[in-house]
Amino acid sequence: MTADQPAPAQPVNPVAGAFDGVDPEPGVPKPDPILVVDDITKHFGGLRAVDVHHLEIQRGAITALIGPNGAGKTTFFNLLTGFDRPDSGSVYLNGESITRVAPHRLASRGMVRTFQLTKALTRMPVIDNMKLGATGQIGEHFWQALLPVWRRQEAEIEAQADALLERFNLTHMRDEYAGTLSGGQRKLVEMARALMTDPTIVMLDEPMAGVNPALTQSLLGHVKSLRADGRTVIFVEHDMDVVQDISDWVVVMAEGAIIAEGRPDDISADERVIDAYLGSHHDSDLFEEFENEQANEQDNEPGSPDEHA
Repeated sequence: MTADQPAPAQPVNPVAGAFDGVDPEPGVPKPDPILVVDDITKHFGGLRAVDVHHLEIQRGAITALIGPNGAGKTTFFNLLTGFDRPDSGSVYLNGESITRVAPHRLASRGMVRTFQLTKALTRMPVIDNMKLGATGQIGEHFWQALLPVWRRQEAEIEAQADALLERFNLTHMRDEYAGTLSGGQRKLVEMARALMTDPTIVMLDEPMAGVNPALTQSLLGHVKSLRADGRTVIFVEHDMDVVQDISDWVVVMAEGAIIAEGRPDDISADERVIDAYLGSHHDSDLFEEFENEQANEQDNEPGSPDEHA
């Protein structure tokens, strides 16, 4: 099986009923929140980039973060994952404050993220890129390399990396340089590497951006498999088909604030969301309008190089 083949069929959604009785309103409480945000703000000069009063992320669910360009999604994502610091407010993971915790320490607490532009070291083999994702490594020092405990840890890390490469259908790319992989394959490697820490919450920044349609189906299957593992997934995405396909809950940002929350079907008909995306065009379904906009953009493009898996 190659990386561009769809992932195996996943079990029934384990959190299918988690949002029963949850009102589709901004800041609504969730039955079992793993991540809670209170009064987070971030300014750049005189620009208010983020102003989120309250947000709860349901444990074990796939939550999409969407919004028009300039809505503050990436900045908010960076604040949640420790890559930027808020001017005020708090973020809690499992009831403990992580407001100003560094990203590498968040990884040890169970939160990891991927990036829209992948961070693979292109001149290293895929297997070595994978091993870099492991935490608690002793380190590569001459005297430590002579110790059995170091060699045993190295063997365990490599075995874990190989198992994840197999899970993501990347075993055949194990010894290839990461720079030779397609953009979609790098996304798979980054997602697989994120699991080296055995996280409880996985943050994905536009995981489908720049990925060809064949590989998109594989990525979608793997995101769903994270939920099947019992992990929580939060992802930023512009592709509304993807949002409808895999999301249990959708959070919508505009001008730095949360303007709507709900199931995908709730969001597609929410006038606040339609206003944010389409202004006064209230005569269309949001998802249909977005699909038409994407189709028009593709028709006007001269064409992009084919991405081979």
